[in-house]
Amino acid sequence: MLLENKVPLLFLVQKIKKEIIYVMLFAIIAKFLALQFEDYIPSMPISIPAFIGTAISIILSFKLSQSYDRWWEARKVWGAIVNDSRSLVLLLQSFVGEEKKSSIQSIAYKQIAWCYCLGQSLRGLDPLEHMNAYLDKKELKYITRHNNKPLAILQLNTLAINDLRKEKELNKFNHVQLTNLITRFSDAMGMAERINNTVFPVTYRKLLHFMIYIFVITLSLALGEIDMVYELPLLLVASSCFFLLEKTATHMQDPFRNRPSDTAVTSIARTIEINLKQLIDDKNVPQPLKSDTFYIL
Repeated sequence: MLLENKVPLLFLVQKIKKEIIYVMLFAIIAKFLALQFEDYIPSMPISIPAFIGTAISIILSFKLSQSYDRWWEARKVWGAIVNDSRSLVLLLQSFVGEEKKSSIQSIAYKQIAWCYCLGQSLRGLDPLEHMNAYLDKKELKYITRHNNKPLAILQLNTLAINDLRKEKELNKFNHVQLTNLITRFSDAMGMAERINNTVFPVTYRKLLHFMIYIFVITLSLALGEIDMVYELPLLLVASSCFFLLEKTATHMQDPFRNRPSDTAVTSIARTIEINLKQLIDDKNVPQPLKSDTFYIL
């Protein structure tokens, strides 16, 4: 997730360096052809690139809105996970006697493991990384054979809660409340997976890029009387604004791709770990994740 720190200019340039090269080539070629075939190419009124630029702005506005909706939905999903994770331990402590403190701690650790595992899985990274800190060997062996590792951890907690019910530590009402929480975790996981697996139409981006290049060519022809020394920087600035906005929208539409603009799932999971460990009186509480750069994962 991007922080309030200043985003380096080099980071922005690297995101559109290919597009900048294309713009320079198109501008130079258009200028060359305009000079070579000056008698055959009609003058280009400035209203034409202005109209195309307006159309691009409208399309970009729509794409930014849709992309932000996806990013914000992902953030709301993880906000709900934070709240429900705290509620899980609080309800267990309210329902279960002090003699079952070890069972509550075990469930809390599996919940922490689930949060980290889900974040890693959504980003296409190793979902079992550092899981040995929260799960025992038997539990690790069990979830290893599952394709969906977070779902397997969720199942372990479901079975643990069911064991408490069999031991008469939970009445029917308590059990229903806790299983509803587990269901909400499953729903949140499903929503995150849906966002991650639903592809934004690629043709939309290609059409937008095509329109921006047409804008560059028509603007270059419309500014034919201006010297190339002044015309090229103007074209680069105008097109770079469009490309940067389009790149921002493209990154926001995929909030689980392990990029600076992602939802900070690792940082959120660390916050959950801190909260749950303090609730169960665990002395080994880590520090919140910090970043020396302009983003945090």
